[in-house]
Amino acid sequence: MAAMDDVTHPVVNSGEVLVDRRGQLGHIVLNRPKAINALTHAMVRTIAATLDEWEKDDSVATVLITGAGERGLCAGGDIVAIYTDAKAGGDNSAGFWADEYALNAHIARYSKPYVAFMDGVVLGGGVGISAHGSVRIVTERTRVGMPETGIGFVPDVGGTFLLSRAPGELGTHLALTAGAVTGSDAIAIGLADHFVPSDALASLAVALETQPAADAVAAFASAPPASALLDQRHWIDACYAPADASQIVARLAACPDEAARDAAATILTKSPTAVSVTLESLRRARVLASLEEVLDQEYRVSLHLVAGTELVEGVRAQVIDKDRTPHWMPATLGEVTGPDIEAYFEGLGPRELGLSPTTGATDRRTS
Repeated sequence: MAAMDDVTHPVVNSGEVLVDRRGQLGHIVLNRPKAINALTHAMVRTIAATLDEWEKDDSVATVLITGAGERGLCAGGDIVAIYTDAKAGGDNSAGFWADEYALNAHIARYSKPYVAFMDGVVLGGGVGISAHGSVRIVTERTRVGMPETGIGFVPDVGGTFLLSRAPGELGTHLALTAGAVTGSDAIAIGLADHFVPSDALASLAVALETQPAADAVAAFASAPPASALLDQRHWIDACYAPADASQIVARLAACPDEAARDAAATILTKSPTAVSVTLESLRRARVLASLEEVLDQEYRVSLHLVAGTELVEGVRAQVIDKDRTPHWMPATLGEVTGPDIEAYFEGLGPRELGLSPTTGATDRRTS
C-alpha cells in the first residue's frame, strides 16, 4: 500500500453525498440531515461509484460512512419518492432497489475495512449501508430498526438475511413489530460489532486517517451496556416459533409477560399482508446460503409489493396524510391465505435481479 503521510484531499461536494479523503481514510458522508439522510437513487449511485473507485486505489486503506446532522446515520430510503412511483407503476423503484441491493452486496464483500458509524437513527436502507459492513460502530444514541411492516412493506436491503441469523427469534420479533433497538441490542443480535461513546466518534474518525481500522477502533471501543432485548429472549423464542403469524400473535397475547402482550397488540396494527410475507421471508432467508440469494428473494417480494396496494396505503397513512389509520386489505391476519403469501415469492422471469449467479459470492457472515 502506498504511504500517504499527511496528505489531505479536499472534500468533493456532490450535494446529497460528501466524499472526503484524509490520509489513508476515504470518508463518505450522507448529506440530507433534514430527512435524516434518507437515501435517494442518486445517493446510492454515488456511494457505489465511490466504493468502486476506492477499492482499486491502494492509497485508501479504510472506508468510513457517516451521516450529517445530529439525528442519525440514515432513516432509510426516500419513501415519498417510492410512494409516488408506486402510484405510477413502480418502474423507478425497481431500478432504485436493483442498484441499492447490489450496493448492499458489495459492502458485505468489500475488500477493505468498511467502518459505519451507526449513531442515532439507523432504519431500513440505513441498515443496508451499515450492518453489512465489516466494522459496525454503535453508540448510546443508536436506534436501529426495520420499520417496514408499518408501511405495508417487508424488510429488505438484506435485512431478512441479517434478522434471520439473529439468536433465536429475536430477529423475527424485531421484524414483525417494526421496532427499534439500542446499540447494545444491535450488538447482541448481530447487527453491530463495537460500542463507542458518541462524543468519541470524531476522534476515532481522525485516528482512522493514520491507523489500521482494527487498532483505531480498539483504542476507543468500550463494553456496551447490557442488552435489554436479550433479557426477553425466553418469551420471544417461545412465542415466535410458529410458522404462522396468527399463531405467533395468539401466543404473544396469551403470554404472562406484559411485553409479549404489547408485542401482540403492536403486530395487529401492522399490515397483515406485510407481517405474513415478512415472516415467510425470514423463514426462507434462514435456509438460503448467501446474502446475494436473499437479496434476489427480497427483490422479487419488493416488486410484487410495489405493484399492490399495501405499500401505497401504508405510506399514505403514515407519511402523506398522517392520519395514522391505514386501511389494510386484507384487514386481518386470518384473511391472508397461503396462496396469497406464495404469490409474493413468484419469479420475475427476465426481471430477476440475479445477484447470486452473477457474483457467485457468499457473505462472510453466512451461518
